[in-house]
Amino acid sequence: MRPIANSILDLIGNTPIVRLNRIVPNHLKHHEFFGKLEYFNPGNSVKDRIGMAIINEAEKSGRLKPGGTIVEATSGNTGVGLAQAALLKGYKCIFVMPDKISEEKRAILRAYGAQVIITPTAVEPEDPQSYLSVSQRLAKETPNAILGNQYHNPANPEAHVLSTGPEIWEQMKGDIDVFVAGAGTGGTISGIGKYLKSKKEQIKIICSDPVGSILADLFYHGKVITPAHGYLVEGVGEDMLPENVHLKIMDDFEKVTDAEAFQMTRELVGKEALFLGPSSAMALVGAFKYAQKLTKPSKILTLFPDSGKGYLSKAFNQEWLKQNNLI
Repeated sequence: MRPIANSILDLIGNTPIVRLNRIVPNHLKHHEFFGKLEYFNPGNSVKDRIGMAIINEAEKSGRLKPGGTIVEATSGNTGVGLAQAALLKGYKCIFVMPDKISEEKRAILRAYGAQVIITPTAVEPEDPQSYLSVSQRLAKETPNAILGNQYHNPANPEAHVLSTGPEIWEQMKGDIDVFVAGAGTGGTISGIGKYLKSKKEQIKIICSDPVGSILADLFYHGKVITPAHGYLVEGVGEDMLPENVHLKIMDDFEKVTDAEAFQMTRELVGKEALFLGPSSAMALVGAFKYAQKLTKPSKILTLFPDSGKGYLSKAFNQEWLKQNNLI
């Protein structure tokens, strides 16, 4: 039982791990599958962990001054992590989001008092209209503002070296063979992977990558073979290489289609009563694909980044799924 917390920020971390049962395909029953449920964080996602870390680093370095503004390019969850900490610490927030992000996520950020700016999804990262470019410009133009910079800020993976990785190791009692997660900024999989490999070198770190992302190409070939193109899963995959994607930490990649991810999102609710977002489902599809390559029974843990609450108008909307040829 937890003691009384001094603030909501004290409730970040120590999220549970659950064994997966009914959703595991029969041909993979010789393996054991587990999921770490990051929606148990107060902001309902793994990004609560880095919101605090980014603000703490900015304060410590002197970049973030009292009454300052935090500008960030986000698909939603990092925005919530930053917004809840910023609100309690007296900072303002401006979040820049691509237009494919759900209305629910936009509304949540505004509820925290943040200013939300929407930019086109289908542009190159260097385009002045991209959410990365716009966030960089706003950070320069806004008085007393800093860029959170989750894609390149080392405080991001370090937060997982210090918290998420040790939690997993302790909860699994070191008995883990494979860790699977997606990569957007790369901080989660890189930080957790670094910690787990420091404890047990033979652990395999597997990245689930949406079809349309270039990260798998960079891992296998060191260059882009298939140009980036649009996909519907939010918060994972990239059309550029963030500094926080540490490819040397990873052992393999599994490509996952939108159709596979959104179908698994529905199955997780129907079979395990786990109400998760599509990026969680995408990671699990990758875990099942990788498990087929394993010759001996293994313990496989997948990180589930967030809940399904931010995707009601998409993943759990029959009309939207039909319009996007996902059912």
